[in-house]
Amino acid sequence: MTKRDNLLSLFRRTGYREAPVSFSLCPHLQQLYREKTGLDQPCDDYFGFPWRPAPGLRARQADDDVCRSWYPFPLKPGVTFDSFGVAHEPGSAAAMHMTRMRHPLAGVDSLERMKEYPLPHFEEPGDNSMAEAVAAIHAAGFASIGHMACSIWETAWYMRSMEDLMADMMDDDPKAAWLLDQITTRSCQRAAAFARSGADILALGDDIGMQHSIMMGLPFYRTWLKPRLTQVIQAARGIKPDMLVMYHSCGYIEPFIPDLIEAGVDILDPVQPECMDFGRLHDLYGAQLSFHGTIGTQTTMPFGAPDDVRSAVFRNLDIAGPKGGLMCAPTHLLEPEVPWDNIMAYVDACRDYTR
Repeated sequence: MTKRDNLLSLFRRTGYREAPVSFSLCPHLQQLYREKTGLDQPCDDYFGFPWRPAPGLRARQADDDVCRSWYPFPLKPGVTFDSFGVAHEPGSAAAMHMTRMRHPLAGVDSLERMKEYPLPHFEEPGDNSMAEAVAAIHAAGFASIGHMACSIWETAWYMRSMEDLMADMMDDDPKAAWLLDQITTRSCQRAAAFARSGADILALGDDIGMQHSIMMGLPFYRTWLKPRLTQVIQAARGIKPDMLVMYHSCGYIEPFIPDLIEAGVDILDPVQPECMDFGRLHDLYGAQLSFHGTIGTQTTMPFGAPDDVRSAVFRNLDIAGPKGGLMCAPTHLLEPEVPWDNIMAYVDACRDYTR
């Protein structure tokens, strides 16, 4: 059984041979990894992660000067722009992976003006390169995952600002529908391209939860976001029906879970233990849904002892049971406070569990 076979069987809850590992390191911990291992290669290979990213469509976007013209104030030196023209101003030396986000459509007061905004175009390759890259990932024994974080909601409020977009939605302002539809159309195009390439997993996500409550009411979510998420998933599944869909949202999102299942989500990520109880979610939804995460990056990973990390891994894998349904992993980026011993405790616990 390859790592790909093992992972897909785990997510389909048909059993697994080994508990796979995965995590993301902040720049400080990436440097520590290089010092500890003496390697420059990505930690994916060193720790044996079971998946590799599938290549996506390339965004053709406006140049920096055009993006800059949409901000009515000077931007900090070193600013960068994402593919949707959202400005990210650099943070401090102590938190260089943190940026201050600026919103190019904040304050725009007419739909006509909003329609002048230079949205990106995603270009289809003129060859078979995406499928060939995915085939190479599979040939090496890994699963392929198409990443599309900030699929609809987050991209929209990054552009408009959360306050303005929420107000638009509450007023049923056509600016909200236009912006969300433009982003959804592009997300459908990207999802369909991943499906055509043969990618195993489509990783979508929009944060719709806060630490102890949902970000918006269920009727609001069902009106504005659920139908658009469903469109994106259907765009992929219409091409590759067996494609697994992983959905990421930080925070407390339990009330949304039945809607996510109805929309077509197969895997919920990350199940923050500080916000939701994995045992409860597994009891309620474990027959319909698999999970990724469950090891707290606000608590256990930075502040627990190695034995606490090991116990959490064993406890959650025990809850999931022999059919699988859980890729046990840290719930988010590992920050500088996380001790190296805790990272190794997590890896060793996953490796030891199936022995």
